[in-house]
Amino acid sequence: MTDVQQVDLVVVGLGPGGETLANATASAGLRVVAVDSRLVGGECPYFGCVPTKMMVRASDVVAEAGRAVALAGEVTMHPRWAPVAERVAVQATDHWDDRVAVERLERAGATVVHGVGRLAGVRRVTVTPTDGSEPVTFEAAKGVVLNPGTRPATPPIDGLAGTPYWTNREAVQVTELPGSLVVIGGGPIGCELAQVFARFGVQVTVVQHGDRLLPANEPEAAAILTEVFAAEDIRVVTGDDPVAATYAEGRFTLTLESGEEVSADQVLIAAGRTPNLDDLGLETVGLDPSARTIPVDERMRAGDGLWVIGDVTGHGAFTHVSMYQNAIARRDILGEAGPPAAYHALPHVTFTDPEVAGVGMSEAQARAAGIEVRIGSTPLEASTRGFTHGAGSQGLVKLVEDAQRGVLVGATVVGPYGGEIIGFLAVAVHAAVPVETLRSMIFAYPTFHRAIESALADLS
Repeated sequence: MTDVQQVDLVVVGLGPGGETLANATASAGLRVVAVDSRLVGGECPYFGCVPTKMMVRASDVVAEAGRAVALAGEVTMHPRWAPVAERVAVQATDHWDDRVAVERLERAGATVVHGVGRLAGVRRVTVTPTDGSEPVTFEAAKGVVLNPGTRPATPPIDGLAGTPYWTNREAVQVTELPGSLVVIGGGPIGCELAQVFARFGVQVTVVQHGDRLLPANEPEAAAILTEVFAAEDIRVVTGDDPVAATYAEGRFTLTLESGEEVSADQVLIAAGRTPNLDDLGLETVGLDPSARTIPVDERMRAGDGLWVIGDVTGHGAFTHVSMYQNAIARRDILGEAGPPAAYHALPHVTFTDPEVAGVGMSEAQARAAGIEVRIGSTPLEASTRGFTHGAGSQGLVKLVEDAQRGVLVGATVVGPYGGEIIGFLAVAVHAAVPVETLRSMIFAYPTFHRAIESALADLS
C-alpha cells in the first residue's frame, strides 16, 4: 500500500518557474515537496537558454573577427569548438549535474524528490522515485503546482526513429562538430544553432516547413535573417518537409516532399516542442490528458487547489513567462496581494546575429484583431549608430500602433542588441504610453535605440 504523507504544497516540475516557486514557498514556512524526473532547473540552464547563449556568444566573436578587416585591420582567426564545449560543460551546466540546485532548495526547507509525479486526485500527487524505491503519495493542504514543461518534438519522418539525430539536448553537449548538418525547423532554436555551427565551419542547411524563417515574427525580420544566412553560406529551404530519412556509414540522407535529397553528417531536429502532459494524471482532477495546454485563470489556477505555470499554459514557451507566472501563483498560494496575469506586452528574443526581438502584437495579429493599424519603420543601419557601427549593423525598428487609441500594441527590433532595445518598447506597450508622449522624449545620440524616434516619425 502506497504511503501517504501530509504536506502543504507539492510542486511537480522544477524548471525555472517551478524551482523558484518551491524555493519561495518553502522559505515562507510551507512544507514543500519539489518533484522532477530530470534535472532540477529544467531545460533552460542545462539544454536551452544558458548553454546556447554561451554558444551564440562564441560564434559572435568569430563573426566579429571576420568583420575586423573592414573596420580595424587584419585579424587571424582559427575557430575551435573545444573552448566552447568546455565552457558549456563546466560553467553553464556543471557537467549536467543538478546538485547545486537541489542543495539550494533543501537549504530553503523543501524536500526534493527525483521521480515521476502524477496527480492522484484533488491535492494529491503520487511520486514514483527514479531510484527504484517505493512510490509515495503526498496529500497537500494548500494544493499542487504543475510546471511540467515540454520536450523536443520529433516529426513523423519515415526511417528517422533509431538514428542518432540531435535535438537541442544533444546539440549543446557535442565536443566534436560534424562536417555538415541539416537543421529541420527554422524557428528560434533552429536558427540560433544553425548560425552557431555554421560559424564554426559546419556546412549547414535549414529545412523549414513554412514559407519563411521565424514564422512567429514579422516577415521583414525573416527577410533580413534570410539575407544574413545566405551571406554566411547557410542554405535555407522553405515550404518543404522531410518525408523520409536513411542513415548509413555515418551519414544521413533526407528525402524532401519536393523530391530533393539532402545529405549531411548530422541532423538536428528543431521542429517544435511536445508538452509533458501525457502521463500527469490530469483526468483525476477533471482535465483533458490529451490537451496540448491547460487553461488557467489570471491567478494561474486550473482547478481546486491546482496551479499551473510555464509552457503548458499556452502563453509562450519562454523562461521569462514561467518566472512571471511563478510569482503570480506564489502570491495566490501565500495569500499575498498583487496584479493578475497580463500578456499584452510579452517580449521575445531570438539570439541570432542580428538579434530578432519583438513585443506584443505583430502587424498581422493586430489587423486580425480588428485594430485600426498604423505602421512605422526604419532601417537600423540608416541610423547614425548603424553608420558608425559598420559591418553587422543591418536591421530595423518596426512599430505597430493602434491608431484609434494612439498607443503602440507591438514592436519589432532586428539588429545588434535588439534584445536590449526591445525593453524600451516593451515598457511603452505594457503601460500604453501615448505615442505623442514617446515622440516628446529625448533620445540619446548616437545610439541604436534612437532609431525608435525615426520609426515614430514614420507613423505619421
